[in-house]
Amino acid sequence: MNDVRIARRFFLKSGGVAVVAGSTVIPIHSVNATPVPADAMGTTLLYPRKAIGKVKGMPVNQAIPFSYPDTSSPCYAIRMGNAVPGGDIVAFSSMCTHMGCPVTYDGGTRTFKCGCHYSIFDPENSGQMVCGQATEDLPKIQLEYNSKIDSITAVGVDGLIYGRQFNIL
Repeated sequence: MNDVRIARRFFLKSGGVAVVAGSTVIPIHSVNATPVPADAMGTTLLYPRKAIGKVKGMPVNQAIPFSYPDTSSPCYAIRMGNAVPGGDIVAFSSMCTHMGCPVTYDGGTRTFKCGCHYSIFDPENSGQMVCGQATEDLPKIQLEYNSKIDSITAVGVDGLIYGRQFNIL
């Protein structure tokens, strides 16, 4: 019997070539597939309109709790008392984007804080995550102001509420 010996260098080169060749194979069914337009996969959510309250009755720098777009989605509205992007009154989901823990508003530092993993969010900068475990900003509630009746109404959500695939259940 002949003893066949393969050099280690030859074996490693051959193995590497086989891996590269195997990873570049194009599946047959995708070659003739018809491309799908990106907007065909988009979704338009129909958010409900929900009155939050009167502007004149809102205290400055205090979080007012409400739920939107449904009762399972706690939120806070805050009258900041100064001009911020989006207006003087801002609203956000009160569930941390890291693991869904409740965030609370700290009027002294003017930030939202998560007590579970210590993420901090800035409501004066569109709910931007400042530090902590979270990797996403707080979902911002879109608001409309009606000057005729002095009311704020929630009309939509920018961002995904924690634990959901869609904001509307």
